Amino acid sequence: MPQPSASAPSPEDAAVSPSVHETADTGAAVRQKPGLATSVFVILVAIFVAVFKFPPILDYPNHYARMWLLAGGIDTPPFHEIYALDWNRTFTNVGIDLAAYWLGPLIGVSLLARSLLFLAIVLPPLGAIALHRRLHGGGYYWQIGILYFAWCATLIGGFINFQIGLGMALLFASADHALQSRNPAVVFAWRLIAGLLLTVMHIFSLGFYMALVCGLEFSPTTAALRSPGAFLRLCGRLLIAMLACTLPAICLFFYQPVLPDGGGGLDASWNDSVVLILANLMSALWSYALLADMLLLIPLILVCTYAVRTRRLTIHAGMAIAAAGLLLLSCVAPRHMLGTGWISWRFPIMAALAAMVMICPLPRLPRRQALIVMLVLSTVVLGRTAWIGFNWWQGDADAAAVRTVLAAVPEGAAILPVMRQPNEHGVADHRYFAWNQDTIRHLPTLAVPDAHAFVPTVFTAKGKQPLTVLPPWSGIAVPEGNLFSMGLLDCPDEIRAVSGIAPYLNDWRRHFDFILLVNADVEDRFGGAVPQGVSLVTETPFAKLYVIDKAFMPAADAPPPKSCADIAAANG
Repeated sequence: MPQPSASAPSPEDAAVSPSVHETADTGAAVRQKPGLATSVFVILVAIFVAVFKFPPILDYPNHYARMWLLAGGIDTPPFHEIYALDWNRTFTNVGIDLAAYWLGPLIGVSLLARSLLFLAIVLPPLGAIALHRRLHGGGYYWQIGILYFAWCATLIGGFINFQIGLGMALLFASADHALQSRNPAVVFAWRLIAGLLLTVMHIFSLGFYMALVCGLEFSPTTAALRSPGAFLRLCGRLLIAMLACTLPAICLFFYQPVLPDGGGGLDASWNDSVVLILANLMSALWSYALLADMLLLIPLILVCTYAVRTRRLTIHAGMAIAAAGLLLLSCVAPRHMLGTGWISWRFPIMAALAAMVMICPLPRLPRRQALIVMLVLSTVVLGRTAWIGFNWWQGDADAAAVRTVLAAVPEGAAILPVMRQPNEHGVADHRYFAWNQDTIRHLPTLAVPDAHAFVPTVFTAKGKQPLTVLPPWSGIAVPEGNLFSMGLLDCPDEIRAVSGIAPYLNDWRRHFDFILLVNADVEDRFGGAVPQGVSLVTETPFAKLYVIDKAFMPAADAPPPKSCADIAAANG
């Protein structure tokens, strides 16, 4: 059994964190070895990433299209006249962009994109396991349970830079803990380097690292609160640590002062009710079906409650403070701000990972109990991963359907992406995840690498991506787009209402050559009627491709278009 590290709780803090030596079991404790289950999890994820090229991960196809452009596709027709690279457009959130620019031409975008997705899945829990081992003195079966949080709303949402940044922050915190006994100058220099790398990867990962550093500086006990002198020394260490972490970000911002949405205003929306706050907290575990996610969380809760009841739970006080602070931010952070969506989603997964690192339930177990705990946690983690794999299998078929119809698109064409919007969907549906967000809206961007065709919704947000759109294409491109119902194309009033966020819908017949319809196998709440003047080219159950007749003119005696709002109301 590994001995507790120097950071383990002291005997006088047993009221806060019971000593690992207090146990109700009479049998000899066995050494806990979580490595096998962890390895199986990593191998299973690697298999899924290798087999399913485009799983139902919301932003992933859009990231793939952008990485393909950055890896050299931007120099091929017609994209050399549509896009340009400008690395001065942002100073953060460019980790995968830099990887695509430098590594994409060497290893290929397909391998690179899959590798980055793999890292986005496994790095956060593996980083948390590494930090847990540092703080609690070795391997414990609880570390298998940490793998449960590999699957969360930010991962299913495709926040690849953010997810990789979380893992980097946890690994850097482990290194930080190892360096704390060194010369303070070495620690300061390390935090400068970590701050720079995390800023480039994703600014929120820097914030997570800072929270973890605060927890490490606080120490595993509450000793820093017992005297004014100790508290002042803690405050001094925290100030120096925060300066080291934030200095690179401050310098980069002053060198290139760019904010998302052009810094045009906060434009914030909030989780301003208890229901919204609770739903936001669920993002830490929400994947394709919240009910399944919550049921599989129950065994982890039971392990913790049993550990508390038998007084076999160790707690790292510093990590408890970090987790509490992140939980508070989860409740008060805006949902959207500065042209960036789902900001409040970022903090619950940070709080969950910090909380999992904070505790060590059942550090000493006799052989029979250890086997039961290991089997229960392994079943939960691997069972949940298998459930994710089933959803990926279904979603990969949708992506394959889109790529099938794209084969009929000629190079240089302009494609208008639309969808069918159902009134409702099943409880477990791979096409939807947290808060009924769809996972399919960015599948049409695969037209960029597959058909060498223009799609108006490739990520090009200033302050977040180095890719920019050149005139005249910039007039019909959006930095972060959504999909609208095909039924809206014959509803001029609704088109005018959304023209601020989807200008490409104005005069769409003139701007585009083809219409790509996804989610075609469901009923549309706007009726789903095919506009006049378009003809079906090819179809699959999920995706259909239509060609637009540029010469079409509606008949003079054609009836006025119906209101899409009335159609939606009639369809319930």
